[in-house]
Amino acid sequence: MIRLAASLEKKSEHPLAEAIIEKSKQINEKILDIQDFVYTSGRGIKGKIDNKEYFGGNLLFINENNINIDEDLLNNSKDLSKQGKTVIYFADKDNVIGIIAVADTVKNTSFDAIKELKNRNIQVVMLTGDNKVVANTIAGNLNIDKVISEVMPVDKEKEVEKLQNEGKKVAFVGDGINDSPALVKADVGLAIGSGTDVAIESADIILMKDNLLDVVSAIDLSKAVIKNIKMNLFWAFFYNIIGIPIAAGVFYLSLGLKLSPMIGALAMSLSSVCVVTNALRLNNLKLNFKKEERKKMENVKIINIEGMQCNHCKMTVEKALNSIEGVTKVEVNLENKNAIIESEKEIDNNEIIKLIEEAGFKVKDIAKK
Repeated sequence: MIRLAASLEKKSEHPLAEAIIEKSKQINEKILDIQDFVYTSGRGIKGKIDNKEYFGGNLLFINENNINIDEDLLNNSKDLSKQGKTVIYFADKDNVIGIIAVADTVKNTSFDAIKELKNRNIQVVMLTGDNKVVANTIAGNLNIDKVISEVMPVDKEKEVEKLQNEGKKVAFVGDGINDSPALVKADVGLAIGSGTDVAIESADIILMKDNLLDVVSAIDLSKAVIKNIKMNLFWAFFYNIIGIPIAAGVFYLSLGLKLSPMIGALAMSLSSVCVVTNALRLNNLKLNFKKEERKKMENVKIINIEGMQCNHCKMTVEKALNSIEGVTKVEVNLENKNAIIESEKEIDNNEIIKLIEEAGFKVKDIAKK
């Protein structure tokens, strides 16, 4: 079952495909060659192994290809969906062979991020291609009020446009290839740094850490910048409206007011200093939310890595390390050429080395913190 699933998913770029392939590596399952591979957006994939056709995808894809499914298997898949898991069906041209359930891990900071957005009177909408049962389960756990589920990749852009037509300003957060059109269409597109290159290129803002609280940070920082700009404009206009007429001698005949050119030049320089100093106050901006206090992790490792040169390298390493089961936090430092990982359990060093090398880098050493 795993061999068939991993072989089909090998040519897919979907995150769920990566999870299945990673599972096959863990149990040392051989991946077979696929011929005539076809990807149907939002549905599934198919291909031939030894001239026999196999399918992998959602229930809609299975039904479209008139493939039989056992009633007990169908009931099992419904139960798994109610648990918030995405069910993938694998079949030959006649019958479903088996199913694999994949669960999205809700990050520690996601609930806090959504809570903070609501505190700022921002409506949170969950837009997903998952079925209604899975989407509603996850939305319930995260306290999301509005859910738009079973959305085809090509329709995400249309859903964003619908919200815009209602007179709303839309900020879209995404990380996948399918999110790219919606990221472009939204008033502000925010891409997760560990996401695909296409999503990053399509976005207006890139969140360097894989943390949704950074969305709140970006909004708070943006509002503070606009407030600062308005404040600087007000004082600049106020200052010049008073200073320029006096310097020009407008009030000399009536009030006897005049201004020496040297004093005017000094005052103008001080005006610029005030504006710049006020802008620099943004460095001391404190965000008005508290990140969730993390429990002290016993399994913390520092990995020294050779070959990291740019932010793209950094994001590649982050993505590789975040794929390890049990890892709860990853911090990659480009300047120090290392990565710090926290995990719920002890992670095998060989697994870390293998993933880093597959990403195109070399591990110098691994130490416990």
